[in-house]
Amino acid sequence: MEKSNEIIRVYGRVQGVGFRYSALQAATGLGLCGFVCNELDGSVTIEAEGTREQIDLLIAWCRKGTSRSEVSEIRHFPGQLMNYKSFRIR
Repeated sequence: MEKSNEIIRVYGRVQGVGFRYSALQAATGLGLCGFVCNELDGSVTIEAEGTREQIDLLIAWCRKGTSRSEVSEIRHFPGQLMNYKSFRIR
């Protein structure tokens, strides 16, 4: 299957609630590569590479978030393929 890159921005109460660590587990479990990081505006950015199906499953996970997070909005758009070798927290 063809590999895609998607940049996902998650807004709401997503910092200080374990969101990045849970996103790391979710992405790794789905076989995705890329990274997750906090942004200065309080949002979280995820850059994920994998199949369209894998990325769609991660986006669905992001909509729910963790038990302590409150996701208010998600924006996502295609990115440039970077050929990441693993998924990590930045």
